[in-house]
Amino acid sequence: MAIAVERLTERGRVPLGNRCYTDPDFFAHELDRVWGGGWCCIGFAADVPEPGSVAPIGLGRRPLLLARDRDGRLRVFWNVCRHRGMTLVEAPTRLKGAIRCPYHSWCYALDGTLKATPHVGGPGRSSDPAIDRAALGLVEVRSAEWLGCVFVDLSGTAPPFAEFIAPLARRWADFADRPLFAGGADCRFTLEVETNWKLAVENYCESYHLPWVHPGLNSYSRLEDHYDIVETGCSGQGTRAYRPMLAADGSRLPRFAGLGSQWDEGAEYVALYPNLLLGVHKDHTFALRLDPLAVDRTAEHVALWFADGRALDADHASLREALARLWREVFAEDIGVVEGMQRGRHATGFDGGVLSPAMDGATRAFHLWVAERYRTTGLDGG
Repeated sequence: MAIAVERLTERGRVPLGNRCYTDPDFFAHELDRVWGGGWCCIGFAADVPEPGSVAPIGLGRRPLLLARDRDGRLRVFWNVCRHRGMTLVEAPTRLKGAIRCPYHSWCYALDGTLKATPHVGGPGRSSDPAIDRAALGLVEVRSAEWLGCVFVDLSGTAPPFAEFIAPLARRWADFADRPLFAGGADCRFTLEVETNWKLAVENYCESYHLPWVHPGLNSYSRLEDHYDIVETGCSGQGTRAYRPMLAADGSRLPRFAGLGSQWDEGAEYVALYPNLLLGVHKDHTFALRLDPLAVDRTAEHVALWFADGRALDADHASLREALARLWREVFAEDIGVVEGMQRGRHATGFDGGVLSPAMDGATRAFHLWVAERYRTTGLDGG
């Protein structure tokens, strides 16, 4: 099965049929073949802030484990014991010792090495000739970090991460190699939305809806100030006039040093396919990680980072809170439209819709990326 190739080249046509958004079986195959076939974001580096920190992460139903070893290196493992497949870690924590399986107490170092197998050879015998500890460490998943986010390649066969991220890294060279300062709990939040993950991406890619869905945002970053961004593997929008007022006295958060003048009032918002929505500004960045819970249900995990460590002090607390509140309100305003589009995908007379050549270029780029993944993996998205 393959998507009708002619639909990919018809200007204004949407190549993705309703079942791409509504069919649970299709969704399951999509997770395996699209998400599981290359790099995708599974969490944030701040989820494991210090050596010994571990955090379970689910990607669909796949159990993964973020772990920061004693040397500070972040690793990703399958979150299962090599003995009987028991889930190892159920909640984020900082370990003083090993990762211990709660079933039979097999223990692993933070680098994944199997260290202890109590009673494996019988009562009181912690070894057995048939159990090769060296070959039974935790299974590590290929991973990478970039702009505060953690990525995995479950297939193990995707191109190197540096190649995957290169188009956006070049575009955002002003930000890519700088230290970022993660906000605290007041700068992290999650929204659960009754929509397919793709509709959340599509909505983020375009600014067309700003005047009607985001009147507050549109008051200081108008529709006419925006432009499309289309790069290999990502697309979105930018603005030449991002001027929020976070405090009545005009006080500001400290900004990145040495940025080009285009960032004085400019900002850019890009969807890095398949599931990471990023924003960069002169004084902060944010990431919204989409977690596909079901064909019609998506969790949106949002985190903010700041340009300077001074932004985390008490003197800037009200500005941090105002910024987090601003973005929470903006993302909450999108819920009604992405849920409305999801309900609309059950209309049997709807053929996928049309795209404005002038306003939907970034969305079309995402559709073409998805459709090409369907074509090359044998999914029928028509």
